[in-house]
Amino acid sequence: MTDAANPLPEGLDSFLATAGWTGAEVEPLPGDASFRRYFRVRKGADRQAMLMHAPPPNEDPVPFLRAARWLDDNAMRPPRILAEDAPRGWVLLEDFGDARMRDYLDEWPGDEMAVYTGAVDALVQLHRLPAGPFLNYGLSEYLREVKLFTEWYCPAQKLYVDVAGFTAAWEKVMGELLGRQRPGVSVLRDYHAENIMLLGALEKQGLLDFQDALVGHRAYDLVSLLQDARRDVSPEVEEAMIAHYLRATGLDEATFRADYARLGAQRNTKIVGIFVRLWQRDGKTRYLDMIPRVWAHLERDLAHPALAPVAQWFSANIPEPLRAANGGSFTA
Repeated sequence: MTDAANPLPEGLDSFLATAGWTGAEVEPLPGDASFRRYFRVRKGADRQAMLMHAPPPNEDPVPFLRAARWLDDNAMRPPRILAEDAPRGWVLLEDFGDARMRDYLDEWPGDEMAVYTGAVDALVQLHRLPAGPFLNYGLSEYLREVKLFTEWYCPAQKLYVDVAGFTAAWEKVMGELLGRQRPGVSVLRDYHAENIMLLGALEKQGLLDFQDALVGHRAYDLVSLLQDARRDVSPEVEEAMIAHYLRATGLDEATFRADYARLGAQRNTKIVGIFVRLWQRDGKTRYLDMIPRVWAHLERDLAHPALAPVAQWFSANIPEPLRAANGGSFTA
């Protein structure tokens, strides 16, 4: 099932034949913010799998494969790998079905607290493990990410800002948590309701989109889950889930909440820049509609005293009308 604008990638039939899926039906699935493409493949009445194409040079499936195997070896629940040809970007995976957390909650909003509790419990389980075989989420990476804001958002709004002051403010704010993320936990980095599958019960979490995993701070994936760019999470659910995580881990509450705000502000600043880049560079205008939600998260994070240097920079460099409009509108 394809169209002229989205033909099946070259080499697909050959890979499926090698994997034992000759003659399978191939259904393209909607894409997201990367060059990866996904397909559902079916053969006969009882064989179904997911096919990921992560073609070089823009993509590399090796980090995904490494993370998937580590998660599987440690009793987490990634999709199992059925076949792969990493040099050509092909990976055949277990199909988790259609019970995505986001879609389930759209239909059954009354289960929100139970579903989010299950997602937080999966993080608690992950954080009890020694960190995986991933690179460290260091200050240079934090800074590289937030600079997407001054590189993309500010020019799009025709703002001339103090870039050196921006970097200095973030160096101070993020530098204060680096010691608390050692030895660190595995950080999946995109842990939210569109990347979590519900496997037969609300508390069973199937994990997706973890190829960018790093070793970092415990609060990062919790922020990703609860300050979701794509779905509204009520302040009541966010507060209940932070409290649930703290009870499960026994961490110092004041310190953890300060770091949660630091990482929330860092992540949301980065996302605003990424969404503008997706619009300007890649023509993906739908991400602009998500910026007001992300900006509202950012403003709440900036209100925490731990963000004072960055909050001062925003006050001095981002006009109040833009802030009041949650980032403002955009024109070509």
